[in-house]
Amino acid sequence: QVQLKESGGGLVHPGDSLRLSCDFEGSAFSTYIIAWFRQLPGKEREFLAAVAGSGRDPQYADAVKGRFTISRENSQKRSYLQMDSLAPEDTAVYYCAAGVGYRLYPNSIRTGAYPNWGHGTQVTVSS
Repeated sequence: QVQLKESGGGLVHPGDSLRLSCDFEGSAFSTYIIAWFRQLPGKEREFLAAVAGSGRDPQYADAVKGRFTISRENSQKRSYLQMDSLAPEDTAVYYCAAGVGYRLYPNSIRTGAYPNWGHGTQVTVSS
């Protein structure tokens, strides 16, 4: 059974950076694709980034490409989402998700590709 726990959210100012962490509890972490999504109140969960077990060639949503960086440490069973140049529109609850897979697929941007989810961490960007 897989459990995920996000941490690192908080209140920051526009232009600040924040790094989110996702801790994975379970086995065979390197065989899972890890993805990050976010959700605003009343809206659908939005794909941000995904990375396969090798850590190479991550995939990003256009909205965050160049500002957000996804990474993973397989030895620590942890993924990170480094977020730079944050803006008020980045305010949301951020979730990490995990699904078995050795490489990214076109479907990797969809919530349905991930049976395992954390409870989320709130990020608020405000002056």
